[in-house]
Amino acid sequence: MTAKKKPSTKKAPAVTESSGNVFADLGFANPEQEQLKADLTLQIYRTIKARGLTQAKAGEILGVKQPHVSNLMRGRSGSFSVGRLMEFLTDLGQDVEITVRPTRKPHGEMSVTLG
Repeated sequence: MTAKKKPSTKKAPAVTESSGNVFADLGFANPEQEQLKADLTLQIYRTIKARGLTQAKAGEILGVKQPHVSNLMRGRSGSFSVGRLMEFLTDLGQDVEITVRPTRKPHGEMSVTLG
């Protein structure tokens, strides 16, 4: 004799479509800047990994202590400014290009293109 399963009465959770910026979706004060920092931090991580650097060696190159590199490697940009993160990338042998152009929107946007 087989037991019959009752149909599930649980409702599917509500789903909200993302704006494309998780920081905006979560209500951060400066979501574009937070996304920019996250993108730059990701590129720092990728560059350190691609070069096979230890965190200690990366710290020497960047002029910061190893625990700060550890935070960067975990996606935590902490109190580092966008400018300082860009400096880290140039210290790691990456070119950083900034393009400023007019927008048709009332407020401009910031973005990073990773190559």
